[in-house]
Amino acid sequence: MVLLLSRVVQGLGGGTIGVVQAYVADASDPKDRAKSLGWLSAATSFGAVVGPAIGSALIHWGRHAPGIASAIFCVLVSVFAGVYLRESREEAPSSGEHGILAETGSGAVWSVISRPKEPAQRLIWIYAVAIGAFYGTAPTLPLILAHRLPITEANVGFFVMYLGGMGVFVRAGLLGRMIEWLGEARLTRLGLVLLAAGLALISAVHSYLTLLVSLTLMPLGTAFVFPCVTAMLSRVVPSRNRGLYMGVQHTFGGVSRVLFPLAAGIAMDHLGLGFPFVIAGMLVLSTLVLTTSMEEYAASRVPSMT
Repeated sequence: MVLLLSRVVQGLGGGTIGVVQAYVADASDPKDRAKSLGWLSAATSFGAVVGPAIGSALIHWGRHAPGIASAIFCVLVSVFAGVYLRESREEAPSSGEHGILAETGSGAVWSVISRPKEPAQRLIWIYAVAIGAFYGTAPTLPLILAHRLPITEANVGFFVMYLGGMGVFVRAGLLGRMIEWLGEARLTRLGLVLLAAGLALISAVHSYLTLLVSLTLMPLGTAFVFPCVTAMLSRVVPSRNRGLYMGVQHTFGGVSRVLFPLAAGIAMDHLGLGFPFVIAGMLVLSTLVLTTSMEEYAASRVPSMT
């Protein structure tokens, strides 16, 4: 019961992600916004990669040590934010304010459901489906790998670390150049295709080569999609509503991350081990229809020097 309560509290803390993204969006030049959000995501992914290793090292001091250390880190981060961060206000009008936007939390949530064709709402749906497909199938990944390949609890962590490490590398080292080359809208479309291909390929995994390709395509896709979608969302809403709509984005993403694992587990039990990954890939690919006219609210592409 205590463990369940701790997870609930941890989930409540996840509400700060949208606020941090809105802060980064306000503090970044519009043309560099996706790259800045990519760096933010890279830092988050890096923490997810090294965090388990730190927790494993601390376990030698007792089972309570990782939790106590996490709490200390949270306090230190809060103190740092209180001392060094100042209110970010962007008084200049937003470059886009496309579509119909609600001003309240409940209104914004309902608008995503009732007006899915509006630019901000479309971007939120793309984010929700993509993040649900990626993170929602992840809990079932060890099951299919253990069945198809000689992968056990002794070595599965290395594959998970590669998946997370690739995400950090792409966001920190490749994302900015890809944005300059393709622009945010095209890069989003490419990311959706790569993510869908990686998910579908998992269903056909029978060799380490196939696994390596799929575990490379998926982080490439997410690293291209999430920062670009969030950057474009920051442009289609007024600056005063950025925190609200980025919070709504994470609300739908959170719901998606709850529903996708449940659906994936049921599908795996009744339809086969690879079926959830095929369906997840098809759902991601279907969001391409929501990317029409995205160039209107993407940042102008910086011409590459040749």
